[in-house]
Amino acid sequence: MPTNPSIWRLDTGDATLVFDLSRGYAELAWLGARLPADEDCEALCALGRRGAHESEPDRRVPPSILPLGQTGYPGLPVVETCRQGRLLPLAPGGTQCIAQSAALCFSERNEHVGLRIESRWRALGGGLVAVELDVINESATAVQLQRCASLVLPLPRWISTVVSYDGRWSGEMHSRRQALGSAPRLGAASAGGRPGFSAGQWLSFEALDTHEHHGAVLSVHLAWSGDHEWNLDTNVDGDSVLWLGARLEPGEIELQPGQNHAAPPVLLAFGCAGRAAVRRALHRHIRDAVLPSAARRPRKVHLNTWEACGFAQSIPRLEQLARDAAALGVERFVLDDGWFAARRDDTSSLGDWWPSPAIFPQGLEPLIRHVHGLGMDFGLWIEPEMVSPDSQLYRRHPEWCLQREGVPRATQRGQLVLDLTQPPVAGQVFVMLDALLREYPIAYLKWDHNRELFPLAGRGVAQTQALYGLLDRLRAAHPAVEIETCASGGGRVDLAMLARCTRFWASDNNDPLERLRINRSWLQFLPLGACGNHVGPSPNPITGRALSMDLRAKVAMFGHMGVEADPAAMDETDRGVLAAHIALYKDWREVLHRGDLSEISSSDPAISGWLAVHGERAIALVVQTDFPRFFESAPLRFAGLDPARRYRVRLPEPWPAIAARQLAEPERWRAGVVLSGRALAERGLRLPLRQAEVAWLVTLEALE
Repeated sequence: MPTNPSIWRLDTGDATLVFDLSRGYAELAWLGARLPADEDCEALCALGRRGAHESEPDRRVPPSILPLGQTGYPGLPVVETCRQGRLLPLAPGGTQCIAQSAALCFSERNEHVGLRIESRWRALGGGLVAVELDVINESATAVQLQRCASLVLPLPRWISTVVSYDGRWSGEMHSRRQALGSAPRLGAASAGGRPGFSAGQWLSFEALDTHEHHGAVLSVHLAWSGDHEWNLDTNVDGDSVLWLGARLEPGEIELQPGQNHAAPPVLLAFGCAGRAAVRRALHRHIRDAVLPSAARRPRKVHLNTWEACGFAQSIPRLEQLARDAAALGVERFVLDDGWFAARRDDTSSLGDWWPSPAIFPQGLEPLIRHVHGLGMDFGLWIEPEMVSPDSQLYRRHPEWCLQREGVPRATQRGQLVLDLTQPPVAGQVFVMLDALLREYPIAYLKWDHNRELFPLAGRGVAQTQALYGLLDRLRAAHPAVEIETCASGGGRVDLAMLARCTRFWASDNNDPLERLRINRSWLQFLPLGACGNHVGPSPNPITGRALSMDLRAKVAMFGHMGVEADPAAMDETDRGVLAAHIALYKDWREVLHRGDLSEISSSDPAISGWLAVHGERAIALVVQTDFPRFFESAPLRFAGLDPARRYRVRLPEPWPAIAARQLAEPERWRAGVVLSGRALAERGLRLPLRQAEVAWLVTLEALE
């Protein structure tokens, strides 16, 4: 809100943003801890300005949230436009600001070109701010957007580190920590029509002294499911500016007179009490304000048929698999790829969304009735954005795929991409899916996306928006159906998809050691209950590692738990261990999915873990991933509990067999050890972690 006509302030939770418009630009003068209500923001801005130096324009152009070129500003402009193939000069005309309800709207109008840019910053509470940007053509002729940022953010000088991510299929979300200013430009972009396995539209910025429970953190997310780009420029003055937005195809966005372009929204989250505080604020917001209401139901344990039988489906095989799943305590049976049309391998039938008459001569109803009779509900795998050249749909409508005239129709995974921007195409996909959901009691859809989009044919943005329209239409017709977003694993995970889906598939890699690393990155932003996390087979089909059922099950509990393996291929001991962990998950899932999540830190880099605290109860996972240097690790400290309260601490069974014999006084652990929250946070617990690939669960329940 204004403190004078040139100084504007926005408060959210424990954070304050101050904007200085006194020099005609929207300068971000403060982004940090909440300032006192009577702070002299005019003095704050004035004392933050600097004098000129020898190597810059006579009239210095400071970094701002709406930078334009042509005036000596060295960074990327917020928009680049052209008219009839000529780049338009967009000189600044003086940024204006108006206050709205819990929001500030900044406007920059260029009279010469006839373009207006608006950026709205809306306080969401809890240190969160939503940013939305519009470009409006106020001229009498059309203009084309070459580039358009959703956010341009001059970064505060307290930031020392940027955390970004890179990866590949089955190896998503490798975190990359770089010093701010380590290069004049840092950045990344996706080019496959989706964010990609590196998830570059998730970023964090940290102070030098930041750790889990101390220090300033700023997290930034572009809520967009198509291509994106981000750039981080640092000039010779040491000023760093983030540019973040959707990546546009040449000529893709043309604005006729009076039209506007709404850039994808951005979510900012700031906290000054470490990574945990920002993580919790993001988790609460996503749980309560982003995910569909169906995601607030208890997250049912899945069994997905893929690793159990793949394409080798038959009614007897699936019915036996369902019986084995129910015996473990599974609550949802998900039929994966291979159930439809002539789909006996991955070379045909995408687009023909009806049950295979060879496998299901009476349709899906007998299998679903069998699954329901076992006390489970039924889910189904689909990949509706794709089409196989060997399919009835493609033979009828080859013109319905994304294509460029004169360019061969190159396939990936033997498939092409349906052009959802054509209304008949999106309409036909809806009709087929709607018919399935009306005919059968399907509780859940696993919505997969296994192919990059090429050629985009100048329709990348429109294709993404058409996908949103299709999902919105389907959800409106079937609001109770849960949808999972999957793109060969974690290739398309963002808040625009999660506003329409109840969970995401973090990776096709179910190896628990890999999942600990992958999920550590995702969970900095996204809540446990939205993260699909399954027990896979051993040896793992991707990594080749053979790992104990105890480890696989304990890691899978910390997410939306499922099973992606054949129970009949497990021995009796492993089935018992898995069933016990499924029962534990059901008992503790409210704590896991509604609780505040902290990372358990250790001086041993091979030890990782999480603590979820909800009301009177808490549960922790501790994993030793590698063979330790010392026989005994340092006690593990549990921050986030009430220091004045006492907690009954147990190690719920089953225990890891290799380490259980090293546990001192096991009967005391079974009965429960009572300790204060202060003792648990400052001294902690010593657990047997002498071997590699050992995991423990710890439960903590407050006493009256």
